Amino acid sequence: MTPLSRRAFAMAAAAALSVSCGGGRADHATTKPSEGGATPHRSSPSPPPSPTRGAARPLARSVPVRLLIPAIEVDTPVIRLGLAPDGTVEVPPVTEHDRAGWYRHSPTPGQTGPSVILGHVTVGPYGDGVFRRLARLRRGERIEARLENGTTAEFAVDSVRTVAKADFPVNDVYGNVNRPALRLITCGGPRTGEEYRDNVIVFATLSPTAR
Repeated sequence: MTPLSRRAFAMAAAAALSVSCGGGRADHATTKPSEGGATPHRSSPSPPPSPTRGAARPLARSVPVRLLIPAIEVDTPVIRLGLAPDGTVEVPPVTEHDRAGWYRHSPTPGQTGPSVILGHVTVGPYGDGVFRRLARLRRGERIEARLENGTTAEFAVDSVRTVAKADFPVNDVYGNVNRPALRLITCGGPRTGEEYRDNVIVFATLSPTAR
């Protein structure tokens, strides 16, 4: 990442202790800043450790344009997300035709590091969101990120975690890793009114082949 992207990524890590994913109003689709709690990860100027033997080779930087997850019938365009004026991470707008969004200050899918893609579980009056079935994913299932340069970064699910928003694992999601990784984030758990208690986070690693 460029120095600017690193700074923005660190800001996002500081802010994104929870991700809100759809409600009755568009202004509920915002990433909430932290108020105390664990110290968030911030990017270090030193590079991450060298990749382990047998790991997939990183891909060239190329913006994701589509995301496919066959096991849960996801096939969605991917939009670009940045930071909101208050320094929190943007999430996709609440619209009838819901789409996933890639946080543009994170690595692109297939680059070394955690590429972050967010999506809604519900989109207010429009019903189900694009990541409504994210919690059903299982270890080994396939995720494809189609990139602007015509290649496809294929990932395999490592784990799926449901965590309370108050305990969002900042270091696990945003921290440096020595391989190309993917993080998919939505809401989950019990719902009270327009808010969900938890976040669902999918952790995945790039497979050795790319198309």
